Amino acid sequence: MLFPRRAECPHQSVLAMARWMRDSFGLKGSSYELRAPATSSSSETPSPKKKRGEKEKVRWKDLPKKDQLAALVFARLAEPLVQTSIQAYMFYQLRSFDATLSDATISSQAGILQASFSAAQALTGVFWGRTADTYGRKTVLILGSIGTIISCLGFGLSRSFLVAMIFRTLGGLMNGNIAVMRTMISEIVEEKKYQARAFLLMPMCFNIGVIIGPVLGGVLADPAGTYPRLFGPNSVFGGETGVRWMVFWPYLSPNLASAGTVTCSLIVIYLGLDETLDGVKDKPDRGRILGRRLLRILTLWRSGRSAASYSRLPVDDSDPSSVELRSSLLSNAESPTADAEENRPEEAKPKTPPKLKPKLPFRRIWTANVLFTLLAHFTTAFHIGTFNNLWFIFLSADRYDPNSSTYAGYHPRLPFKFTGGLGMPPRQVGVAMAILGVIGITLQLLIYPRVNDKWGTIPSYRIFVYCFPIAYALTPYLAVVPSSSAPPAPADGVKVWMALCGVLAIQVVARTFVLPATMILVNNCSPHPSVLGTIHGIAQSVGSVARTTGPAVAGWTFGVGLNTGLVGLAWWGLTGVAGFGVLTSTWVREGSGHEIKLKGEQEEGTEDERNVVHNEDGERQEGRR
Repeated sequence: MLFPRRAECPHQSVLAMARWMRDSFGLKGSSYELRAPATSSSSETPSPKKKRGEKEKVRWKDLPKKDQLAALVFARLAEPLVQTSIQAYMFYQLRSFDATLSDATISSQAGILQASFSAAQALTGVFWGRTADTYGRKTVLILGSIGTIISCLGFGLSRSFLVAMIFRTLGGLMNGNIAVMRTMISEIVEEKKYQARAFLLMPMCFNIGVIIGPVLGGVLADPAGTYPRLFGPNSVFGGETGVRWMVFWPYLSPNLASAGTVTCSLIVIYLGLDETLDGVKDKPDRGRILGRRLLRILTLWRSGRSAASYSRLPVDDSDPSSVELRSSLLSNAESPTADAEENRPEEAKPKTPPKLKPKLPFRRIWTANVLFTLLAHFTTAFHIGTFNNLWFIFLSADRYDPNSSTYAGYHPRLPFKFTGGLGMPPRQVGVAMAILGVIGITLQLLIYPRVNDKWGTIPSYRIFVYCFPIAYALTPYLAVVPSSSAPPAPADGVKVWMALCGVLAIQVVARTFVLPATMILVNNCSPHPSVLGTIHGIAQSVGSVARTTGPAVAGWTFGVGLNTGLVGLAWWGLTGVAGFGVLTSTWVREGSGHEIKLKGEQEEGTEDERNVVHNEDGERQEGRR
C-alpha cells in the first residue's frame, strides 16, 4: 500500500493523510470540507489569473461617481428634449406665419432655421471650450442653460420667421453645453475601461429626449386648435373667444414646457454638480454648499416625521454592551463632523495652493490624428444632423395626389421618379420620431454593451457605419408604400408603419454604435489633458458647421425635389455623404489623450499610458510590462 508523500509542514501532513483516507475508503460523499489553516503568503495557493487578452467585464453598477453622472445625465436630457420638441411642430409653426407659402418654401425655411442654431454654435464653440478650460466647466453649463431658457421663451412668442430665427440663433450662441458635458464625463470617469459605458450615457439621453420631446411638442402644440372643446372658442376653459394666449401664441405651450425642463436641469447643475477643472475644483462652490444644506434640512425633516415610530431604548448600566453603545454614540456626537468642517470660516481652513500644470499651446493642438478625427466627426454630424432635420419635413410634407391640380401632367415612374411626403400631423410626427428614440434606447441598453465589450470601440465603429447609407437610400421609398388611407389624408396602415420602423431601425443601429465611438475618439485624440475642453469645443464647432450646412443644403434640395418630382434627391445625396463617412472611418485611430509631453512631464504618465501601444491599424492594445 502506498502512502502519500510527506508534506513540508505538520498540518499539511495531516491534511494529506486525511485526503488519502477519504479517497481510499470511498468517503467522497461526505459533507465535510477539508481545508488547510491559514499560513504565510509563501505557502498559499496563488489565485487564478485572467487569461492574456481577456477583458474585464464592466457593468453599469461599476461606474464611479454615480451621483455626478446622474446630474450630468439630467442636464444632458434637457438639450435633445428642447430640440426634438421644436422639430415636431416647426413645419406647422412656419406655415402659421404665412399660410400662402408652399411646402417647398417651408422646407427651405425649416432648413435655414435649423442652420441658424448650428451656425451660431459653430461661431462660439471654441470660445466656450476655452472658457471652460479657464474659468471652469460648471460656469459654462449655467450660462448655456440660461441662454436656452431665453431662446425657448422667445421662440414660442415669435409671430414671424425673422423673430423665430433671431431667438434660435441666440440659443446657439449661448449654448456650449454638450462639449463641456463630454469633457466632464472624461474627467469624472478617468479609467478607460469605464469610458464606453460612460460616454454611452450621452446618446442614451438623446434617445430619451427623442422619445419625450416629439410627443410633448406634438401634444402641446396649438392647444386651441388641437383641443377646441377645452381651449378653443366656446370651450370649457376658453369661454366665447377661447384661451387668448393660446390662440395668439399657438406654439408657446410646448416652449413653456421646454423652458421648465431646462430650469430644473439648471437647478440640478447649480446644487448638485461638482466642478472638475483642475485649479478651480478646489475653490469653494456656493451652489454645492447650498445643495448640501438643503439635503441636510430635508433629511432632518424626514427623520423628524418618522421619529414618532421610534421608542427610546432601555439602557441598563449593569450591562456592559449597553454602556459601550451609549459611550460610542456620545463620542460620535461630540466628534468633529463634516458639517462643522464645512461651516468653518474660509480663512481658518488650511489652503493648499493648486499645482499649476503646463498648458499645451493652441498651435500644437493640430496633430494628424486630431485632424482625421475631426473630419470623421464632421461627416458623421453632417449626415445625422441632416437626417434629423429632413426626417420631420418629409413626414409633414403633403402626399402625392394624382387627382390634385398641383400634379397635373405629372406621371411618377419608379425607381427614381416619384414625389410627395407622408402628410402626417404634429401628433403623428411626434409618434414617428418617438419610435426612433425607443429603438435607440433599447439597442443601447441591451445590445451595445455586449457588442462593444466583445469587439471594441474602433471595430464596432467601422462595421456599423455601413448602415447609414443603406438607411438613407431607402427612406424616400416610404412615400410609395401602400397606405390604408387615400391622399391627401395622412399615410397610415400596417405596411406604412412597418416600413417606417424598418428604416428607422437600420439608422438607429448605426447611430447607436457610431455616436459613442465618435465621442470616445474625439476625447482620446486630445494631444494633452490641458486642452481637453478646447478639443471638445473645437469638435462642437466642427459638428455645428456640419449641422449648419447639412440641413440648409438638404432643405433646399428637398424643395427642389418636390418641385421637380424627385423627392429622393436630397436623400440620395445624403447617401453619398454617408458613403464618404465609411471611408473616413478607416483613417482614425484611438489616441491616449496625452500624446504630447511638455517640459517636466517627460518622466510622468499614468500606468495606462505606459502600458498602451498601437498596432498597425491604429487600434489600442495593452502592452506587456
